[in-house]
Amino acid sequence: MANHKSALKRIRRNEAVRLRNRYQHKTVRNAIKKLRSEEDKKAAETLLPSVVSMIDKLAKRNIIHSNKAANLKSKLMTKVASL
Repeated sequence: MANHKSALKRIRRNEAVRLRNRYQHKTVRNAIKKLRSEEDKKAAETLLPSVVSMIDKLAKRNIIHSNKAANLKSKLMTKVASL
């Protein structure tokens, strides 16, 4: 266990950040699932920009790797285009 006051604070802070990252990542995964299950092209096209924006934010904050973000966006755009 940590002995210094700053180390204890860092432990608390890390846990808060971890939970926030987990929440944001799960929210984006659910949005991606919703977009992938969409059958209507119009609805998918309106949903796509918000999902892409969410993915970009995760990549910017290093919650996911930038290459993973690029791959996800590419696959989603291909899926929407093929509807």
